[in-house]
Amino acid sequence: MYAIFENGSKQYKVSVGDTVKVEKLDAEAGATVTFPVVMTAEDGTVKAGKEVENVVVTAEVLSQGKEKKIIVFKYKAKKNERKKQGHRQPYTVVKVTEIGAPAQAKKTRAKKAAPAEDAQAKAE
Repeated sequence: MYAIFENGSKQYKVSVGDTVKVEKLDAEAGATVTFPVVMTAEDGTVKAGKEVENVVVTAEVLSQGKEKKIIVFKYKAKKNERKKQGHRQPYTVVKVTEIGAPAQAKKTRAKKAAPAEDAQAKAE
């Protein structure tokens, strides 16, 4: 089974146990984060849109870091205009631990089902 989730206007294809570099998150190492799922696929069955509305990817933050420096050099020919700039993109390394409905959603579904049963018992 794999899922495609979205973070920082980028999409990532992951399976359980994968390690992925995503855009910097405001989370400490060891924290658990969740990402909304765009699409899932399992045994040739693809689900997207409303079918994966409540599905999330749960991941553990492993570390924070910065990419290698890149040089941005702009110039205009014959004008003596030059601009040199460096950039290091920050990132967060996460390890996917689970793909599925969040634990809170599972609990709320069970709670919503209970009052319906109580209403039937009172009617009898």
